Amino acid sequence: MKTLRVLFLAAFVATGFCANAKVILSSAFSDNMVLQQKTKAAIWGKADPGKAVTISTTWNSKKYTAVAGADGKWKVMLSTPSYGGPYDITVSDGDAITLKNVLIGEVWICSGQSNMEFPVSGWSQVVNYQQELADAQYPNIRLLQVEHITSTVPLDDAKITGGGWQQCTPQTVAQFSAVAYFFARDIYKKTGIPIGLIHSSWGGTIVEAWTSENTVKQLPDLAKAYEKMKTLTKEQSLALYNTEATAWQANVVAKDGGYQNGAPVWAAPKIDTSGWKTVQLPGAWETSVLPDFDGIVWFRKKISIPESWAGKDIKLSLGAIDDADITFFNGDKIGETNFYAAPRNYTIPADKVKAGEFVITVRAFDTGGDGGFTGKKGVMFMQSVSGETIPLDGAWQYKMAVDFKGFPSPVFNDGPNRPSVLFNAMLNPFTQYAVKGAIWYQGEANVNRAQQYNELFPALINDWRRDWNNPKMAFYFVQLANFMPVSPQPVPSAWAELRDVQLATLAVPNTGMAVAIDIGEGADIHPRNKQEVGRRLALIALAKNYGQGGVYSGPVYSSSKIDGNTISIKLKNAEGLSAKGGGAVTGFAIAGSDQKFYWADAVINGDKVTVSSPNVKNPVAVRYAWSNNPVCNLVNGAGLPASPFRTDKWQYSTFGKK
Repeated sequence: MKTLRVLFLAAFVATGFCANAKVILSSAFSDNMVLQQKTKAAIWGKADPGKAVTISTTWNSKKYTAVAGADGKWKVMLSTPSYGGPYDITVSDGDAITLKNVLIGEVWICSGQSNMEFPVSGWSQVVNYQQELADAQYPNIRLLQVEHITSTVPLDDAKITGGGWQQCTPQTVAQFSAVAYFFARDIYKKTGIPIGLIHSSWGGTIVEAWTSENTVKQLPDLAKAYEKMKTLTKEQSLALYNTEATAWQANVVAKDGGYQNGAPVWAAPKIDTSGWKTVQLPGAWETSVLPDFDGIVWFRKKISIPESWAGKDIKLSLGAIDDADITFFNGDKIGETNFYAAPRNYTIPADKVKAGEFVITVRAFDTGGDGGFTGKKGVMFMQSVSGETIPLDGAWQYKMAVDFKGFPSPVFNDGPNRPSVLFNAMLNPFTQYAVKGAIWYQGEANVNRAQQYNELFPALINDWRRDWNNPKMAFYFVQLANFMPVSPQPVPSAWAELRDVQLATLAVPNTGMAVAIDIGEGADIHPRNKQEVGRRLALIALAKNYGQGGVYSGPVYSSSKIDGNTISIKLKNAEGLSAKGGGAVTGFAIAGSDQKFYWADAVINGDKVTVSSPNVKNPVAVRYAWSNNPVCNLVNGAGLPASPFRTDKWQYSTFGKK
């Protein structure tokens, strides 16, 4: 606790706190704020030790008093009425501060990674963003934006954009979370209750970064990362990272079949490539032939050099390669680059250039996200000194060498992707703030650890409920949207596995899930239709928290029954079950005991779907929408899509067994 006091006092010294200073409030409080209705809402801050602090409000005549402790901290609990306002709150230790234009309503925490952070109009834009901005005149929706910061210890205060709470206007909402705004807008339109949004998210972040230390240190899978976060200085972290990275690189080379005894044998001019496959370049392999693949892939292309080019330097342009590459010409290394966005421009020396057939080989190395040749068409070519070019776009051979699944690269103990560092800095300062619930959009950063997420995600929900001292706190989340290329045949899918874990998390009480399997974008991990995401989250809250009733969930798997060569699937929330747009139901696959799935025929009968395939005479399992970007169309009468599901409990492809 001594460390926390030092940090807390240091923060207030930086803002001018000293003996005999005016009382200081937490950054959670400002003009325009929203307090949770019909509860005991905490207000806290700092004053001179032993000083009495008095609080009064304009919604009643009651006065509240607290005495600052030896560390200067004080807190009072205000009894809040039903929603309404505006009101004023005056805080005084003899020198008064008045908070104006305060509303009583409902407060929601909004957190996750980039799809929660996605703004109405900023680093990206929602669909129809210009009209959405023009229409964003909702003074009774209030916005609090938390700045990105990490901490290895829990902080008492957060950094806030714009100095505090803002009324929703076209200007203030532009950089704010689109999902959070559309969620609040739909609730406000239906209820008239003022809504306060505390937005605290950070793109690309893992679930354990948003979980408190009390929970993280109880999870065996995170013990090593947690100890690094807590005990190592930056210098120690760098030294450890360098050691781990060196060992990891050596292990990678040992696993890479393209090398033998340190020699790049797959770059040799004449090797047997009958087992190699073909891909069209440029293009990231994640969006073409290797979805979900992080690792090392070798590429080869034969080219013919004319007599007029012999004995002269040749420029080789390959565009950007994500993350890193080593490039060879007829077995000789001619270049290496370790930055994903850098265009690859190499020179083939004149003494290696002769007329005839040669081979260009590229060893591409990717640790996450898109991998491979990410430049635009036309940037891949060879060029002579006279300006003649040979295009290199088109068919290349490729072969996978090392799959990094289950073989993660070392991570430097810094930045946001460490256990608890975002909870400490961006959520802990608000755990005393009374809230109605939380909305959450995250999972992409944990997508290759689905089985582990099965433990981490429910742990986070229960963790937040303990931290907010609210065991029934509403927690509503978004299931991952469809993304990446459509698979022509049923295949294992890390994204489907993560969605399956999210579906299973509905077993945690007072949770709800917005399915987004029909509103993603294959080529963009940040789909722009955030209006529908917010609407689906709001449907859950309106039904569960605001007495609005109505259908708030799409069809969800309930049970299955094998009957000869068919499997009957029973669904919940299935009134009006149909194929969206009419026609045949798509998205079902079926398998026998050999665990080989085939696309299946599906027939709707009330709240059941009968699934079969001529390829599977004795079926044992069905999966629905089980791919990164499934073609699926099952909806209920409210038009809400069915959640992806599976009836089997077979081994996950990415992280151990379920």
